[in-house]
Amino acid sequence: MQRDYGWHSAHHLSDLETIAEIGARAGTRAVARLNPGKAPVGKVPVFYDPRVSGGLIGHLLGAISGPAIARGTSFLLGKEEEQLFDPAVVIRDEPHRLRGLRSRAFDGEGLPTAARDLIAGGRLTGWLLDNASARQLGLTPTGHASRGGGASGVSVSNVYMAAGSVSPAALMADVAEGVYVTELIGQGVNPVTGDYSRGASGFAIRNGAIAEPIAEFTVAGNLIAMFAALTPADDLVFRHGTDAPTIRIDGMTVASS
Repeated sequence: MQRDYGWHSAHHLSDLETIAEIGARAGTRAVARLNPGKAPVGKVPVFYDPRVSGGLIGHLLGAISGPAIARGTSFLLGKEEEQLFDPAVVIRDEPHRLRGLRSRAFDGEGLPTAARDLIAGGRLTGWLLDNASARQLGLTPTGHASRGGGASGVSVSNVYMAAGSVSPAALMADVAEGVYVTELIGQGVNPVTGDYSRGASGFAIRNGAIAEPIAEFTVAGNLIAMFAALTPADDLVFRHGTDAPTIRIDGMTVASS
């Protein structure tokens, strides 16, 4: 009783995958998950498939939003000058990308948008600010305001983590035992402390290669330590509003039920 999925979204019909390609990918993924076993447990390397690695960027974005900083509810408060990631890590917001899913010339308050490295050299370059949070913090709005049905907030456009220099296969070649996560379950992230605990399923990694499917396990850590231990692979593909390559994080705790 396993299931999986495939989908694609684009603004231009010529960019869209065919129904056959999407269906074949969904079917292949579902079959690969049949008869799952138990995950290796303990502190092991954890790999995030590109389908789920963008979620780590989402946690970063929530932590650097101006309203969270103004309220004092971010685990990154006071860490503006610290080395959060490896110096090679870059996370960029590109609002003017051609055919980007979230491209925009202006933010929700009418301010012009501009490309910006949110993380450069592994360090924060500042917060994401709308007018209200900028006034509270005594700073300048950054063109990241969002407007919906209620009060204003902040949002980004086309965000991605730059590709690393090695392939996913090379990145896991030295892993004797680890896990490769393809699905995450639950909302177990504390935005104030950075504590992270998510249910997951995916595949075991044994002797440097992806092995049998595994399910009903938990990956846990703290986002500060996870960011510091993060290594991206070279397989970045622009498919969504937030994109990241395969990511390796050493030292996370894996538990299996």
